[in-house]
Amino acid sequence: MNRREKKLGEILVDKGIIGAAQLADALEEQKATREFLGAILVKKGYVKERDFLKALSEQFNIPLAGLKDVYIDWDFVKGFSPSLIIQNKCFPLKKDEWSVMIAITNPLDVWALKKAEEEAKGLKANFVLVSQEDMEEIIERYRQFMRGTISGMLG
Repeated sequence: MNRREKKLGEILVDKGIIGAAQLADALEEQKATREFLGAILVKKGYVKERDFLKALSEQFNIPLAGLKDVYIDWDFVKGFSPSLIIQNKCFPLKKDEWSVMIAITNPLDVWALKKAEEEAKGLKANFVLVSQEDMEEIIERYRQFMRGTISGMLG
């Protein structure tokens, strides 16, 4: 018997976070706008971002993480391209002998995930899901760090 992967909407309905009517409404809007279902559900106030992220984490079997109090090794981060971090929203957090942990906001962005795996330089890329807010905050810290690094080189 082939086990079918649950869709995001099914997970949210099964958990009682949204109703079938809310899901149908959001899916109709998705057809018209081509936005991500989760973005529509959050925008309409049908689901809190945290609940959406938990369901996405379950759907893709990717751990959910927070970045508020995470120590960042900036020398490690400098080994990754600014485009991976800023445009693709893939933030390298730490590594061990075999793998690199990378924070992401969108597990459906195959291009970004592929680029992150390439930049892991032979190590296994392990992804963790983070909120949009956490990603924007860490990218801003990255920008400040890079500005300071460039100023130091010029100074």
